[in-house]
Amino acid sequence: MPNGRYSLHDPHDHVLLGEERFSCAPGPAGWRYVSKTYAPDGGTLGTVDLTLDSRSRPLRMELRAGGWQVRGGAVDGVAWVRTDPADPTGASATEGHDRAHGFAGDSPAFLIATARLLRLAPGASTRVRLVAFHGTALAPRTFDQGWTLRETEQHPTDSGPLLVERYQVADLETGEQREIHLAGDVLLAAPGIELEELESPPNAWPSWD
Repeated sequence: MPNGRYSLHDPHDHVLLGEERFSCAPGPAGWRYVSKTYAPDGGTLGTVDLTLDSRSRPLRMELRAGGWQVRGGAVDGVAWVRTDPADPTGASATEGHDRAHGFAGDSPAFLIATARLLRLAPGASTRVRLVAFHGTALAPRTFDQGWTLRETEQHPTDSGPLLVERYQVADLETGEQREIHLAGDVLLAAPGIELEELESPPNAWPSWD
């Protein structure tokens, strides 16, 4: 079960924004990722709990940040409820639904989840529609991304060869592009995200028939 720590930086000026401590593993449903994000001063910024089903769709998602909570999952696309946990009346709750394929957010979990969902062959490209929740407001934004699996490389390790996948990911609304490197269920590199510590080796992705 991989667990470790990512450092989070501003992708433009590289200022440290915090760190995310995570654990992830295959489970009865498919795959689960849990994490807690901390500010540079040690204060808690938020949490992520994401479970994928056997087809890598978001079976259950829960985010907490800035006094807000978002719960969602795959329901004829994706659906979610955004609430203020401190509001016992539920008056602040808002519901949403979109014919999107999955969710996006600040956590590396969402990049890993999207790659799992797409399962691209080397050289292949596709378009995916996502609903994103960023920052402390966790307000939803629907957008389209383009994903290309540029290449895969094998790197020798003490426990055997490690397959690293290099993706190009583009926001089709803004044209912004970035490159990410994945190994199993661990994000090795992406703009603004650095893997600082890994206590277990990346897992090979399970194969479901």
